[in-house]
Amino acid sequence: MALVSSFLPGCSPQTSAAHSNDADVREFLTHYFSTWSAKDMDGYGACFHESARIVFVHQGVPQSQGVTDFLHGQKLSHATTSTPMTEVPTDMKILRDERTAQASVRWKLTKGAEVTLGTDCFTLIKTATGWKIMSLVFYND
Repeated sequence: MALVSSFLPGCSPQTSAAHSNDADVREFLTHYFSTWSAKDMDGYGACFHESARIVFVHQGVPQSQGVTDFLHGQKLSHATTSTPMTEVPTDMKILRDERTAQASVRWKLTKGAEVTLGTDCFTLIKTATGWKIMSLVFYND
């Protein structure tokens, strides 16, 4: 997924030294994946803004949920599986300014011997308590 500055009104990628440093966004996204993999569903849920929308694209068809329903489904996935699951980011592309960020993250989900690859496309907003996910669109390869 190509991220272009038109996603962030008034934002030009890497317009200043302050904007070119995306370490805080990378740290947030790494934390997001690590909380899910550790089954820390409270920590995972704290990554989302209360108004967030989540869209899973399956065979080209988007399925949208609010954050409450999405988190419930994620908790059930961990609670009902007999095989531990881990998901790690393998590549991150980030476009950001001081208030918002767009990120395309390739990931690898491992469940026993089964490996699934996919992409998460995030829209983040910086809040008083740090970065929060406003929207997440994800799909498997």
